[in-house]
Amino acid sequence: MERVTGIGGIFFKAKDPAALGAWYREHLGLDVQEWGGAMLPWGTPENPTGVTLWTPFPADTAHFGSGGASFMVNFRVRDLDALLAALRAEGCAVEDKVDDSEYGRFGWVVDPEGNRVELWQPPADG
Repeated sequence: MERVTGIGGIFFKAKDPAALGAWYREHLGLDVQEWGGAMLPWGTPENPTGVTLWTPFPADTAHFGSGGASFMVNFRVRDLDALLAALRAEGCAVEDKVDDSEYGRFGWVVDPEGNRVELWQPPADG
């Protein structure tokens, strides 16, 4: 079974996400948008409009889970349900919640060091 197909995004905590985004815009040329992050385009024959997100989050975000990590990696997957089922069968700490949105489907697993890992199945057209 295919598992991870790429990195969907890099998310990390910042004391001042807006100021940090401005620094990355000015000094590294990231096209930081009003929503606070940047989309780094890439493409493959199967997905010519793919992007990887770069996003600073507020330092007090709960989105990274309760493990205390200052970052979270989002991995692209083709079949979220199959991967979550396989991870559960392997004894991994898979969260029960799955989010469905216009951006795709999201699920989470916690690694052995307590880091929350986000798994993202893009929408059918992405």
